[in-house]
Amino acid sequence: MEQSGGIQASLSGRYASALFQLARDDGKLNAVEDSLGGVRQALAESADLRALAGSPVLGRDVAGKAINAVAVSMGLDPLTTKFLGVLAANRRLGSLSAIIRDFKQLAARERGEVSAEVVSAHPLDDGQVASLKTRLKSMVGSEVAVDLKVDPSILGGLIVRLGSRQIDGSIRTKLNTLALAMKG
Repeated sequence: MEQSGGIQASLSGRYASALFQLARDDGKLNAVEDSLGGVRQALAESADLRALAGSPVLGRDVAGKAINAVAVSMGLDPLTTKFLGVLAANRRLGSLSAIIRDFKQLAARERGEVSAEVVSAHPLDDGQVASLKTRLKSMVGSEVAVDLKVDPSILGGLIVRLGSRQIDGSIRTKLNTLALAMKG
């Protein structure tokens, strides 16, 4: 599999690549991707889990036991559970969000998709996501896997990151541009 130097060059990319290769070789790519999606959602919703992942104070054993308990309670697949244990043992839980992002990019590339990160001020419904995917597909010429994020601070509109390109149609940016123009 051809991987971009950008993903391989980062710490999170190396961990994501290792997990990706293990999952692909074991035929568990979908299970691991689903489990990581659940972990990502849990990180977004749980301040305690974010504190566990980002705490430099917790020892390796304590972090390992805590993350294993979380993995078991979430019903994660065994490969993801073991991987989280390795991250805890290596004191890399703080990189978990970046590792998940890089893994999603690798999985999308494996399926022949392009990854796009979409930030909106409020959650998009299924129709809006389908319409967005269609527009992005016409722009890039291949299927697009969208990674949706909500950031109320953009006030409205969308910010789309597609590879190295960024399309910023947020109201916040438009207001900032207008304010700068008015200053003269």
